[in-house]
Amino acid sequence: MRQPHFTYILILSSLAAGLFFSSCKGKEEKKPDKPVASKKEDKKKDSQEKPADIPAKRPPVINITDTVAQRFTILYVKDSAVTSDRISEKLANIYGFKLPEFILKNKLRITGRPVAWYKAQQSPFFFEAGLPIDKKPAKLPKGFFIKTIGGDSAVVAHFYGPYDLTPTAYEALNSYFKSHKRKRTAPPYEIYVGELFDKKGKKIDPYKVQTDIIFPYR
Repeated sequence: MRQPHFTYILILSSLAAGLFFSSCKGKEEKKPDKPVASKKEDKKKDSQEKPADIPAKRPPVINITDTVAQRFTILYVKDSAVTSDRISEKLANIYGFKLPEFILKNKLRITGRPVAWYKAQQSPFFFEAGLPIDKKPAKLPKGFFIKTIGGDSAVVAHFYGPYDLTPTAYEALNSYFKSHKRKRTAPPYEIYVGELFDKKGKKIDPYKVQTDIIFPYR
């Protein structure tokens, strides 16, 4: 059944909100409710208290499959950022507003989940971010591009866990390629399959959120 445009816009708004609020988390600190203790009391307290152990994140779930990547026509833009927080903010704008506005205006249909390519592993970070669409628009304004992906062999890591642990998926894919003597034919890309928030706006457990990392090969 063909879904209307606005359904996809709501889905993307959820993703955009998640990316934005994740980037903002920790920037504001809550003021203490209790009165500030004297220096003498602070010294006594510090000498009695031991630093709390910070629990380590549990490993992500990574399922690797050798398959044929789904074929998509991608409408995308290119951008860069100095920090990972800025990447999150820019992706929120691209997926939540910039691309959907053009798609609605040109009566196109979004046919899949957001896609991204990262060209650099250190600052400045160059990246491309896009959405799958049903057909090529008659004309593209400056700064918008079209590419076709998929339709060929690929090794896919279905990743479940906090996004900052995705390097482990890249390591697993590189190991798979080495042991199976595969050679990449195109840059890897990520597809953001899972939702970051539920319908009530509550953040979903990151270990239940799926991100696919695709390594094409021939």
